[in-house]
Amino acid sequence: MYNNQHIPWEISDERRNEYSISSRESQAARKRAIVLAGQSPQSKLTIKYDPHEDMPNRPKNGHSTLSLFSGGGGLDLGFDLAGFTHAASFEVLPFAGDTLHTNRPEWTVHSGPSGDVTQVDWRRYRGQIDVIHGGPPCQPFSIAGRRAGKEDSRDMFPEFIRAVEQIRPKAFVAENVLGFLSKKFDDYRASVLKRLSKKYHVEIFTLSSADFGVPQVRKRVFIVGSLKSNRRKFDPTQIKKVNNQRSVRDALGLLSIGKDGFAPTLRCTLTGPRQTTSIANSTASVVKWTELGIWPHGVSHDRSVADAFPTKNQTYRLCVEECQILQGFPLDWTFTGAVYQRLGLIGNSVCPPVAYAVATSIFDQLFRD
Repeated sequence: MYNNQHIPWEISDERRNEYSISSRESQAARKRAIVLAGQSPQSKLTIKYDPHEDMPNRPKNGHSTLSLFSGGGGLDLGFDLAGFTHAASFEVLPFAGDTLHTNRPEWTVHSGPSGDVTQVDWRRYRGQIDVIHGGPPCQPFSIAGRRAGKEDSRDMFPEFIRAVEQIRPKAFVAENVLGFLSKKFDDYRASVLKRLSKKYHVEIFTLSSADFGVPQVRKRVFIVGSLKSNRRKFDPTQIKKVNNQRSVRDALGLLSIGKDGFAPTLRCTLTGPRQTTSIANSTASVVKWTELGIWPHGVSHDRSVADAFPTKNQTYRLCVEECQILQGFPLDWTFTGAVYQRLGLIGNSVCPPVAYAVATSIFDQLFRD
């Protein structure tokens, strides 16, 4: 991720007032829930899914990574558990940097102004980095971000490419939304791949998080490059999927309601007109969440507050930790910041089990003796 710059939607004063009233009512109810939660016995999570099951910690393999647009650390964690040594992370959002520092105090993390990749001379890392990984901001290619492509100031593909060209790692990984593959961006995508292909064998492909144990339908585009001079090519068909696909209610340890399945893609709460905690991306996702018996319009700080804050239709209200499980983050990975910030980091991250599968495949194909 790069920044949370938002281009506001044009809405009527009447609709804006409706949002304002609804927001105030919700805030009042949430405050009452916090008070009640403090007066009640601590609620406990019932989670059955542990993402570590699909990410066994590999021994260090002697190869280093540099992380760009690090966000909540999905790629960083996946590569770390796969045995790679973390060299540095660059992320412009301070609370994202705080999250990375909290979980890996020993890591070098550049956040805030020092995390601005546009200001970095990457040549200082030449000869030190084996893999560069990062997810350039997706807003230029997503519907929510207005799909302005290269005309969007948030487009950081040129900066990712600049880092690759100046550092010359043995491999790189870039991740983005499916919109990057749309016909609208054919010319732009071709220009990106052409520039990267000068010195690298480049593969572009899609992966679905559900194939790697994550209880969520989340399809993303990956671009992997391997240095031509090394004479080893990366084959995405060799990425190992897991045998056990998990459904939402089962993963969270919830009672059966006769209906279960994968969660819709979690919304990134940092890219919207309000500081919302809604996890729904569309009307269709609202319908799907409701079918699963889960409230999509607001997430609580923790399980006790969620339990004390009944939903309007008596569906199950999620807490932040349950959302991170639905994204494939283990509970020992702590997110910092306000609820909407924590949800934003979760929803905007690469699912760690997917990152882990890509990382292990890169090592096995490109680096293993």
